[in-house]
Amino acid sequence: MKPDRAKGPRFTTAAEAAAAVPSGACVVLGGMVSMAVPEAVLRALGERFVAEAAPRELTLLLPNRQGWKPDPQTGLDHLAHEGMVKRVITSTFSHRDSPRFAGMATAGKFEAYSFPMGCLFQLLREQASGSPGFVTEVGLHTYADPGAVDAGKVEVNEATPPSTYARRMEIDGKPYLFYKTFPIDVAIIRGTAADEDGNISMSGEPVDVGIKYQAMAARNSGGLVIAVVRQKVASGTLNPRLVAVPGAWVDYVVVDPEAIQTQLGGHDPSLSGEVRTVRKRLEPLPLDVRKVVARRAAMELKPGDIINLGVGMASGIPSVVEEMQLEGPYHFSTEHGGFGGTPAMGSPGSTGAFGAHYNADCILDSTEVFDFYHGGGLDVAALGFAEVDARGSVNVGHFEGNLRGPGGFVDITHRARKILFCGELTAGKSHLEVVTGAEGGIRVVSDGRFRKFKERVQQVNFHGPTALAKGQEVLYITERAVFRLVDGGLELIELANGVELEQVRSAVGFTFEVSKALRRMDRALFR
Repeated sequence: MKPDRAKGPRFTTAAEAAAAVPSGACVVLGGMVSMAVPEAVLRALGERFVAEAAPRELTLLLPNRQGWKPDPQTGLDHLAHEGMVKRVITSTFSHRDSPRFAGMATAGKFEAYSFPMGCLFQLLREQASGSPGFVTEVGLHTYADPGAVDAGKVEVNEATPPSTYARRMEIDGKPYLFYKTFPIDVAIIRGTAADEDGNISMSGEPVDVGIKYQAMAARNSGGLVIAVVRQKVASGTLNPRLVAVPGAWVDYVVVDPEAIQTQLGGHDPSLSGEVRTVRKRLEPLPLDVRKVVARRAAMELKPGDIINLGVGMASGIPSVVEEMQLEGPYHFSTEHGGFGGTPAMGSPGSTGAFGAHYNADCILDSTEVFDFYHGGGLDVAALGFAEVDARGSVNVGHFEGNLRGPGGFVDITHRARKILFCGELTAGKSHLEVVTGAEGGIRVVSDGRFRKFKERVQQVNFHGPTALAKGQEVLYITERAVFRLVDGGLELIELANGVELEQVRSAVGFTFEVSKALRRMDRALFR
């Protein structure tokens, strides 16, 4: 039951807020991993279901995933009960952080769809504005395109019926994808503080991740808005510039003093922009294959570049840029909102705040970041890869039985001028040694069990031929070989010292071209 909006939002307990969520509702959840996650209400929802088998048959819209550890369970694992969830529409899963929830998706315990993250954020904005949907080129010829051939599909398991959320259409003879909006019954969001009128501030959070549009979409759909905050403050004490969601949109407010800023523990005001501190310095990476790949990728950067960083080996680039004392400026950006400053990644122990930046120049909302990416604002995208095929297409979402979803990968690569795919040549416990000194290079003691470069990928999240048609420059950087995308597929342009051409051929599951100007990777990468 909705509270009386004439009386303003109701400050209440997590249990009472959870009791307001009806069975069959479409619920959007705010936050990502550990940041801005409404943990208190997610926990209360799980406890309510265990006690009274309600709410049931929920549809969850998750632009990001929530949860950062399985024991004790966090985030989406609170909702991992059979019968509680009917359908999930998301961009990403994590078997590491939410093993019960991701396991249920893999096992077909509920319907599950995986779409590009940026398109889900845009979908919320369009729903908030009352639009029937939006038209875009993002996702064409990938798994998100129902007209693509052999690209995979958005349906995650056999229990999931064919999607009706996106379809291909033509405008003036050109193909586009149309993503359809749908009503939001409940938005569960989290902020830093609420004043007595229910105005929600994000002043202590490192990211916003769509909170404004999630609340607006629910409010304008006639639904409920439930906000979790760390503290309640007096009316009129919040700077209106720092209010992310006005109290007139909010129905329930839950005060949770135990809410965390990030999974790193404690509160760091330089992550939220509350203060600027002495510039954070990243710890140098140990000299291993990850550092070699990050160093090689850093050689592709130019001063003034705006660069998106993905998880995996690419996240080490800020550390090597600092250690190599490369002249910038380099403007690092993540899709979760941080722009400029020092990304909170790249050194041991810092990956828990992926997406946050120390001393950021700006903290944008994810919806705004993806607008910038979709429009071609990125100079460089540095990302990981799970599989690469003979045409240069890349899969990061679903491979070898591992369900992850692409997250923002499709959106980030859509119009970036230069794309650097960073990773090992093979996967599955390879034993590689970095050879230092004058003969700097790689010694392959034993190769990984799985080929990452194969004739066909299991899901297309980046379409090589389309990238060529757009004029994008694409490199595939590994610890012992560097390829570039050319007409017809991949061309080998660099080999590490200590590695012979036939060793690379035997590790790659398709025929590739060899550049007439093939050269050895810079030995300085291995020092």
